[in-house]
Amino acid sequence: MATTGKALRALIVVHGARIVEAGLGGAPDGDISARLSDSILITPSSSRYAELRPAMIAQMPLAGEYGAWKGPTKPSGEWRIHLDIARARPDIGAIVRIQPPYATALAMAHKSIPAAHSMIALFGNPVIRCARYAPSGTKELAAAALEALGDDGHAALLANYGAITTGRTLESAVARAIELESFARLYAIALSVGRPAILSDEEVARVIERLKSSGADIEARIAGAHPPAKAKSTTKRPAKSKS
Repeated sequence: MATTGKALRALIVVHGARIVEAGLGGAPDGDISARLSDSILITPSSSRYAELRPAMIAQMPLAGEYGAWKGPTKPSGEWRIHLDIARARPDIGAIVRIQPPYATALAMAHKSIPAAHSMIALFGNPVIRCARYAPSGTKELAAAALEALGDDGHAALLANYGAITTGRTLESAVARAIELESFARLYAIALSVGRPAILSDEEVARVIERLKSSGADIEARIAGAHPPAKAKSTTKRPAKSKS
């Protein structure tokens, strides 16, 4: 992932557009954050991804005054989710909140996504839990999201609201967001045709170990399924002289 604030801001803008293109919804229906040293960069409040610019992204320190920020625009109203997860899970480098159709529909029904497919292993847990309901923008919702993620999970549904995905990098967090909606769609279809067969926790653990032993890092595997986007260069090419 980008190591400078300028580069990371540019990547957040690129991935915001990518989320919209993937049909996962867009701001103000969602938000993105990424860890930068001892702070997080987070998309601003009430700003659509199509209008987002790197300079608009807010910065919040992980330590010190809770909720402090700097930037031209205040951070997303769900900054507590991003800040609390980043504080509690140092393994997480980026967080995406989305409201795609299938994942949100399951969240509205308070349905978790069980291990009906072996590749749920890419999300770290044998179930993608639906968090208990809490009002949007509250500390209670942030606590519920963190509880649903657990110590190792990288996705959770937010009751009556949407979903979150996380990753070591921004690329893997966004790739998981795309995969989560695919999983949610498949599970919804499976529910409509019968009762899905659920794999045991032990089998999911074996799949996770097989992924690790295959020599492919799970984060790299999930990101590799959806090639990372690159920030567009803003440097203008010199005009060609006319002969």
